[in-house]
Amino acid sequence: MRRANPRRVKIHRNYAVDEAARLLGVHKNTVRAWIKSGLQTNDGRRPTLILGRHLSTFLHNRRKRSRQPCRPGQMYCVGCRAPKYPAGQIADYIPLSPSFGNLRGNCPDCGCLIHRRVSHKNLAAVGRNLQVSVAQAEEPIRDSAAPSQNRDFTMEAHTHEDA
Repeated sequence: MRRANPRRVKIHRNYAVDEAARLLGVHKNTVRAWIKSGLQTNDGRRPTLILGRHLSTFLHNRRKRSRQPCRPGQMYCVGCRAPKYPAGQIADYIPLSPSFGNLRGNCPDCGCLIHRRVSHKNLAAVGRNLQVSVAQAEEPIRDSAAPSQNRDFTMEAHTHEDA
């Protein structure tokens, strides 16, 4: 599901319901549901007009309410849609650059991989109460002395004759 981007809204403009829906990439009924749930309109007359400032504020507040920050040791599980502590309090740190990397573990409820982007200097604070193993960063193929060759498409000569 796509989220409506409040930065697309011009704050000094009035929007009709269908214009706001088209601008944000949502259905007209979604905008009407927002009005029922507290989005302010200009007045009670038809066509229903929404001031851009009110629409932008409503979307920012809605996004802020739905955020679930992760505490130290937690990672966000996309499947469960909630911050979780990794199963067994075990996580791997995979460096992506000299300054940051990913903390990776398994969700205790659904078993999916859960991740958290962490800077190397904050690893101790974020990963406290976890057993963190630091994995070796993979060397880029352009920097390796003997890059692996893709041999998936090589076939023996007799295979071609048999085909």
